[in-house]
Amino acid sequence: MDGFYPILFALFLVFIFATKAVKIIRPFEKGLIERFGKYQKTLGPGLQFIIPFVETIIKVDVREQVIDVPPQEVITEDNAVVTVDAVIYFEVTDPFKVVYNVAMFELAALKLAQTNLRNVVGDLELDETLTSREKINAELRRILDDATDRWGVRVTRVELQKIDPPRDITDAMSKQMKAERTKRAAILEAEGIKQSEILKAEGSKQGAILEAEGRAQAIQKVADATRYKEIAVAEGEAEAIISVYSAIHRGMPSEDLIAIKYLETLQKVADGNATKIFLPMETSGILGSIAAVAEIFKENPDVRRKKLEDLAKSFESTTSEGKGSEEPESRSSTY
Repeated sequence: MDGFYPILFALFLVFIFATKAVKIIRPFEKGLIERFGKYQKTLGPGLQFIIPFVETIIKVDVREQVIDVPPQEVITEDNAVVTVDAVIYFEVTDPFKVVYNVAMFELAALKLAQTNLRNVVGDLELDETLTSREKINAELRRILDDATDRWGVRVTRVELQKIDPPRDITDAMSKQMKAERTKRAAILEAEGIKQSEILKAEGSKQGAILEAEGRAQAIQKVADATRYKEIAVAEGEAEAIISVYSAIHRGMPSEDLIAIKYLETLQKVADGNATKIFLPMETSGILGSIAAVAEIFKENPDVRRKKLEDLAKSFESTTSEGKGSEEPESRSSTY
């Protein structure tokens, strides 16, 4: 029983020794080994062993982390006071520097961000501050990254969460924005009315042009039809006259036949409703010839043939004289 306590004490010492000697480093951590307060080496993730009571391990998180910069009032170049709120994202690149080169890194980075945020925003006017978030973010990230490089930290990005101008400036900006929107609405409405009127005018113009073109084409079609009709009628009359005269020439009519046809024509003229009838100058001569023809048909055929020949000659001479007398009258009537 007296030997049990030493064994139990030894097991207790072994358990404590094993607890102190065995260390587990997670994948997102790095381990710094110190022996009697002096840096020895850096351990990676996994199961690691150290000498208890001689060596100690400092674990450093190398994941990307964020620091919230509390809202602070900043004066712009045109003396406007704005409240700026930002966040900083960073990651540890060298565990040795972040442990041994700076104490309380997060506090140091926070104060550095606040100071440089005042400097960056102070160089800008209010309007530029409100519209240049990307510019402020990039400039602040560059300044912080240069300053924290010797601390073994890389600033990945800086984001401005909000920029709040004073209440009076906000009201003025709201009124200005409302006025601008009202102006744009009025301009758009005027442009719409203008385009509508232009389109209506163009439509009326096109309608009038098409209507005029339609009337012109209709008139042209009617004129073409009338011309075609007159040409066709004239050609038909010309062909009829040619056919008649050709038939007359082919039939070789005698003078007595011509005289009879002449009398038939005079009969048609006399059938009208006119109370006065004008006869040609040579009518009396032709009528005498017709009377002579009627007497001739009562005589002997040989004598009748001889008289008909004489009558034809006289009718021919009478007709030629009548034509000669018509020429001066026709010429005098033209003047």
